[in-house]
Amino acid sequence: MYIRQPIVAVLGHVDHGKTTLLDYIRGSCVAMREAGAITQHIGATEVPIETVKKICGKLLKGKEFKIPGLLFIDTPGHFAFTTLRARGGALADLAILIVDINEGLMEQTKESISILKKYKTPFVVAANKIDAITGWRREDGVIGQRLEKQIEIAKKEFDEKFYELVEALYNAGFSADRYDRIRDFTRNLAIVPISAKTGEGVPELIMVLVGLAQKFLEKNLKTAKREAEGTVLEVKEERGLGTTIDAIIYDGVIKEGDKIVVGGKTSPIITTVRALLKPKPLDEIRDPSDKFERVKEAVAACGIKIAAPELEGTFAGAPLRVVKNIEKDVEKIKQEMKIDIETIEEGIILKADAIGSLEALAFMLKDKGIAIRKAEVGDISKRDIVEAQTNAQPTNRVILGFNVKILPDIGESNEVEIITDKVIYKLLEKFDEWREKKIKEVEEEKRKEITYPGMLLFLPNCTFRVSKPAIIGVRVLAGEIRPNQKLIREDGKAVGKIKSIQQEKRTLSKAIQGMEVAIAIDGATVGRQIKPEQILYVDISQKDIQKLIEMDLTPDERDVLEKIIKIKRKHE
Repeated sequence: MYIRQPIVAVLGHVDHGKTTLLDYIRGSCVAMREAGAITQHIGATEVPIETVKKICGKLLKGKEFKIPGLLFIDTPGHFAFTTLRARGGALADLAILIVDINEGLMEQTKESISILKKYKTPFVVAANKIDAITGWRREDGVIGQRLEKQIEIAKKEFDEKFYELVEALYNAGFSADRYDRIRDFTRNLAIVPISAKTGEGVPELIMVLVGLAQKFLEKNLKTAKREAEGTVLEVKEERGLGTTIDAIIYDGVIKEGDKIVVGGKTSPIITTVRALLKPKPLDEIRDPSDKFERVKEAVAACGIKIAAPELEGTFAGAPLRVVKNIEKDVEKIKQEMKIDIETIEEGIILKADAIGSLEALAFMLKDKGIAIRKAEVGDISKRDIVEAQTNAQPTNRVILGFNVKILPDIGESNEVEIITDKVIYKLLEKFDEWREKKIKEVEEEKRKEITYPGMLLFLPNCTFRVSKPAIIGVRVLAGEIRPNQKLIREDGKAVGKIKSIQQEKRTLSKAIQGMEVAIAIDGATVGRQIKPEQILYVDISQKDIQKLIEMDLTPDERDVLEKIIKIKRKHE
C-alpha cells in the first residue's frame, strides 16, 4: 500500500480568479523546474511535495509529509467537478472555492457550494483579490502579520468585506473563519485571504490543503499497485494517434498493453492501451509536435493521455478500469454509469454531456421543486422532442441541455421549448425566465376559457354614445373585464354585452383593476339600463362560479365573486 496525492478541484464564479490561481501555481512549479510539474495539456497539474515545500517555504519548515504532493484538476469550475466522478461520488478529494472578497458569494459560487454539499467534499475558501482593497500593500509573513502592517483604511475595508463573506457563508450553512484562527477544522470552514495575481497568501492556501489532506484524508488516499481505476477527462483527436482520451487515474496502476474497459455512449468499450503519454514539464515544451513523453506505466493519482483503438464512443466523465475480469468489470462500469435521478411520468427532459453534470443539474432542479421525466447523457434528438410533447402540463414541455448539441433532424416544434447553455447557472436562469413567462401564458389562456369576476364604475360625464352600441367611460374597481362578457346591475338586471374595450384609441383584449377605459355595450341605452355613477358587474354562469370557487383568486376577485353570488341568489 502507498499514499497517493490528493486530487484538488478549483470551483467558483466566473472571473473570480480560478484560472489565475492555477496559472500562479503552475508558474511556481515551472520556476522551480520540478519534473513533476505538468502542463494543462492533460487537464491536471501535479505539484510534488518538494515543490509544495519550496512554495510554502518557512510555513512547512521541518514538517514531514506522507502525501507525495497535490494533483490539481486544471479544467476549472464545476464543469470538471460535476463531470468527473469516481465510483459514483466526486472525483476530487478536496476543493478550493475561490471567491472575490470584493464581490462575495455570486450565483455560480452558491451553485458550487450546493455541488460541494451534494458530494460531501471537504473544501477551503480562497478569498481572492485582496490586492484590490483600497490602500492594500503587499507585505511578507502570514495573514495576521500582513494585516498588522496595512494602513488603517485597508484594514477597515478588509475587515468589512471579510465579515460580509463570513456572514454569507453562515447563511449558506457553514461556520467559517480565517484559517489561522481555527482550532477544529472538522467544525469550521477555513478562509485563506489571497491574491492569485501577486501570489500573496497562496503558500498559506497550499499549506492548509496539504495539512487537511495529511490529517483527515490519509485513509481515503491509501492505494495499492492494483489494476487502475480512473475517469475520462476529455476525448481528443491527436495527429498520428487518432482518438485519444485524457484521463485522471485515481487508484492503482495502468500499463502499456493493458486491456481496459471504458464507459461508452451506448455500452461499455473494451480496448487495449497502445500508448501512455505524459506531457513534458512546462519548461521543456518547445516543439508542439513533441509535447508528450511515452511512459510504460502511470501510477495514481495522475493525469495521463491514453491512445487505444475504438475510443470514439466514450465521453467526458465516463469511468475507466484496467480489466481484471472482463464480465465483472463491464458490469461494474454499467453500474457506475447508472444515473441516480428520480424520474416521473410528468416532468421536464434533461440532457447533459456527462453523468455528473446531469446529476448536479437534477439536484438543483429538485431544490426548485421541478419534476424530471427523463435524464440522459447525449445530444438533443427528435425522440426527446416527441417525448416532451406528451407532457400534459405546458410548463413541462421543455428540454434543458447542458453542454450538448441540438441534432439537425429535430425539425420545427412550436410546442416544445429547447434551452441550452454551457454554464449551469445561466441555463437555470434561462429556464426560470421561460417558466415564469409560460406560467403567465397558461394563466392567461385559462382566463380566456372561464369568465373571471369583474366590477366597474360608470364614470360621470363619460357618455360618448347613448346606444347602438352605448359607449361609456368606466373604471375597473376590481378583477377584470373582457370583450363578449355580459354585464349586470346590482339589482341583477341584465345590461348588455361588452362589444369592445378601448384606451387612448387602442383596442384592448382586457382591462384590469385600476384601469380607466371606454367600453362599447351592445343592447344597452344610457338613461334606461345604465346610468352614470352606477356600479356594474360581470355576469358569471353557474358553471363558471363553481370552477372559480375552487380556484386561486386574489382577495379582490374573491370579494367580487361573493357579491355576484349574492346578487344572483337574491334576484333569481
